Amino acid sequence: MSPHASPDVITAVSHSESPPSLQTPFHPSTLAIHADDQLNRSTDVSPALHVSTTFRYASNPDDLVPAKELIGPQPHDAHVYSRHTAPTSTRLETLLTSLLHAPCLTYSSGLAALHALYVFLNPKRISIGGGYHGSHGVLGLQKKLTGCEILPLDCAEADLGPGDVVHLETPVNPTGKAFCIEKYARKAHAKGAFLLVDATFGPPGLQDPFVWGADVVMHAGTKYLGGHSDMLCGVLASKIEVLVEGLREERVFLGSVMGSLEGWLGVRSLRTLEVRVQRQSSNCQHLVSWLSGMLKGREGEMVREAVERVQHASLQTDDLEWLTNQMPNGYGPVFAITMKSENLARRLPSKLELFHHATSLGGVESLIEWRAMSDEKVDTRLLRISVGLEHWEDLRDDLMKGFKALRDDDN
Repeated sequence: MSPHASPDVITAVSHSESPPSLQTPFHPSTLAIHADDQLNRSTDVSPALHVSTTFRYASNPDDLVPAKELIGPQPHDAHVYSRHTAPTSTRLETLLTSLLHAPCLTYSSGLAALHALYVFLNPKRISIGGGYHGSHGVLGLQKKLTGCEILPLDCAEADLGPGDVVHLETPVNPTGKAFCIEKYARKAHAKGAFLLVDATFGPPGLQDPFVWGADVVMHAGTKYLGGHSDMLCGVLASKIEVLVEGLREERVFLGSVMGSLEGWLGVRSLRTLEVRVQRQSSNCQHLVSWLSGMLKGREGEMVREAVERVQHASLQTDDLEWLTNQMPNGYGPVFAITMKSENLARRLPSKLELFHHATSLGGVESLIEWRAMSDEKVDTRLLRISVGLEHWEDLRDDLMKGFKALRDDDN
């Protein structure tokens, strides 16, 4: 069905197959605006927000089909109860399927999505690196319930077995460092394990993990998919049909579905996803390049007094051969700076005007976080910076004023 087809036609669309709009030659920025046209049922240009939790059955008794007799895909608007499906979340999942290049399911948060995946796969072993402390919290619960073994990310291939999971976060929280997806895909698949890629820091428009061998892609949609710091969302995508359908069935009983308002906000946000993340990534790379230059150049004395290290994927010069292929449109909008002392890290955010001192990331506004505020295990000198849509030179000047204020306080 073309995205420009008549809105009066209701076609059964399988949730385990790519929607017809995905098979068009349209660019992702076009799909972000039109991939859900097939769901339009009114003349509204901006999709309506549907808040109902329950939906009427057919009025004709002859059209009533008991649940045990339902076979195959159901129409996208054959909604019964919002813990199963709802108009707004269905629209969001349709858009995401086109942008992530695989069938998608949405959840109430990124950690809810991760929890759902591990409940379904129930692996004996999970190989994982550092990364987001919340993900390790979910794995702690999984280990408590199932006794699964947690292995390091760079464990020996022989330590893995069929049905195990390699959990790869790239770029990684909080530093923005990137890892080669293809390398870990080969390792996982050699032993019959799944490769899960948490691509939160590398959203559509920057990287496509499926190209490099991912079996499942996860996003904390709260971040870049949402992009406005006003919604919670988690996303799982996979081309493995039995996995997607199994997750869909279990989501009904986990109950971790998105609310209708959050789904509507997600649709709004995806319309501008590509332009946002590519601009944010460009801003970030400018700032990282400037800071890195300050640490090495003659004019950076004030920066060198405060900053010990800058971390970001763009600085991985030894990895550019694979990294430029994996992230051809930018290396991500998050980077980290390690200050010379904990005291400096604690104080710098208060000296800035354009960076909000807050946790989370991915919004249109730039954030800086003394990471020790939310992560108990991180280096207490580390500051995570999520770059927004402001002009990068204004952000640069704000940071420079902050470094000057630190120096003035110490003199």
